[in-house]
Amino acid sequence: MWTRIPSSSLRVTGADRVDFVHGQMTNNLRAAPTPGLVPCAFLNVRGQIEQFARAYRREQDVYLHLDANQAGALAARLRRYIIFDQVEVQDVTDELRTVHVWPGSALPGWQADGGEAQTFELAGSTVLAGRVNRTGAAGMDLHYLARHEEAVLAALPGTETPLAALDAARVQAGIPDITRDALSGTLPQEVGLDLTGPLPAISYRKGCYVGQEIMARLEARGNARYHLVRLTGAGPWEAGAEITADGKVVGQAGLHAGSGSVARLRKELPDGAEVQVAGQPATVTLITAHA
Repeated sequence: MWTRIPSSSLRVTGADRVDFVHGQMTNNLRAAPTPGLVPCAFLNVRGQIEQFARAYRREQDVYLHLDANQAGALAARLRRYIIFDQVEVQDVTDELRTVHVWPGSALPGWQADGGEAQTFELAGSTVLAGRVNRTGAAGMDLHYLARHEEAVLAALPGTETPLAALDAARVQAGIPDITRDALSGTLPQEVGLDLTGPLPAISYRKGCYVGQEIMARLEARGNARYHLVRLTGAGPWEAGAEITADGKVVGQAGLHAGSGSVARLRKELPDGAEVQVAGQPATVTLITAHA
């Protein structure tokens, strides 16, 4: 099975590309192999998420894969920080497409025992694939040139599965999608991006970046007031809908898909708590920390 992923993307080139991108993001790009894949966030000075991306370190560039309509804002931000750095930032959204190949599907050319990021030939086109968990188990994000889409899609295993089914699977697994769940503007530790979360995207041992002081303070004090949970409820509700308990706002819900959504919720609410989302009943399920 495979699903088209609404995407945007940037290509960063130049001699200083790795150090430059590394200095802007929350995770450790320098420690990644070549080719390699690192999930990361780009924060504001208050430590809040502006964009989430998956950064691919390659021989000639750093490829940043983002959700739809995110590349323009990140490109503008990166260009503001170019001073003496030998880098160029190019928006390649119109040139590329992405699908997620679900776990258990054999993709021709992908080496199951290989690295997190791999480049290979598929249907006469050079493609880039990364091991990405979108459903509770690792599948593959496959990136390819838009002009080769017909041939690439014809070579994929199984049938196309709608995005709604992928959203339902990730919600059931407790995996956030920062853009689709309307979680931009939150702290990474509140929405599952910390080291023990379902989508770890932070290194506390790398150098400075925008928002790093807040991240260090949170690591030292461990005092984030919210965390990521799963909500079960008939819905539907919109991503970003307020969650209330006893008449007080206690969090915000993500995109409703399948039987519920992920949500950013105050930590004092226990497992099994009954809440309201946009006036509809829902039940809280805590997400087990990942090792």
